[in-house]
Amino acid sequence: MIDLKKLAEHRSSFGFFAEQLAYPDKRTFSNMDQEGDFPAQVSELITDYWETMKQLSLDEIQERYVETFDFQKDSTLYMTYVKFEDAKERGQMLELLKSSYELNGMEIADNELPDYLPLMCEFIYAANWEDSQEHEWFQTMLAVMEDGSYALLQALQKQESPYAYLIKAFRETFKLCLQQEVDTHEHA
Repeated sequence: MIDLKKLAEHRSSFGFFAEQLAYPDKRTFSNMDQEGDFPAQVSELITDYWETMKQLSLDEIQERYVETFDFQKDSTLYMTYVKFEDAKERGQMLELLKSSYELNGMEIADNELPDYLPLMCEFIYAANWEDSQEHEWFQTMLAVMEDGSYALLQALQKQESPYAYLIKAFRETFKLCLQQEVDTHEHA
């Protein structure tokens, strides 16, 4: 389970991931310095991502983005798609996510699905979720992100995509937010 206090400590990282996983434009890559303060294991992956992207033109990055995320069924940015595809359960999960965003003050466009990873990262970054009284739905959203990003990382690594560095950094950031189990046994 994700420790929400730890997640709040890393919220600026999720703003970075939201920006980098959205369709790339000049602004996305205008300053190829690392944004935010990342722990060493995450920073290394971000550096690898930047170094790979610096070798490409914006047109090449945009083409790669579309090929990777729009035309490959297994590397979609829609976190529930790989697990549910178009099954009824996916519709129920999408409705839960959408209503949860709205209850927490985030309106999403009618043409956007609520399981879109950049949107989910933006929510962690920008919304006031710490004050929400119902953290169960938030843990569900985080579980959807973790589950979907695992399948996404596997696909990106198979494709040898530079976005694999970014998704691995995203997952490493999640790992940093896991609750640590406390040893309740007394040592003699």
